[in-house]
Amino acid sequence: MNHAIKFRATPALPVAESNQTFPVGRIYCVGRNYAEHAREMGHDPDREPPFFFMKPADAIVQNGATLPFPQATKDLHHEIEMVVAIGRDGADIPVAKALDHVFGYGVGLDMTRRDLHHHVRHAGGGGAGESRRQARRTRG
Repeated sequence: MNHAIKFRATPALPVAESNQTFPVGRIYCVGRNYAEHAREMGHDPDREPPFFFMKPADAIVQNGATLPFPQATKDLHHEIEMVVAIGRDGADIPVAKALDHVFGYGVGLDMTRRDLHHHVRHAGGGGAGESRRQARRTRG
């Protein structure tokens, strides 16, 4: 295909104990799924359900790479995340068949500009709300 602009290659992560890589098309995230962290952030996990949102696939930084400190933040937080690599398409999957779609598992490090996150949340959601709507529309 002859693109009008230079486009990045599909991000991919190495598969443990092989010479293969796993292409990353979408990153779906779950927010407010850990009760203690929800309380730390000022939410009531008994009243506010978890929600889904997306991050761009090119947000991935490979293991061992240097992550420059992001601009416009003074409060960068890290969180260890469980990563589930989905290896098959699907929609309306019965719970009993859900694990058939899992390729594998990994560990991720999520970096959040917490001060900007709070600002967006208190300003009514902005881009974060848009991401949640997109995740609901495309998940499958």
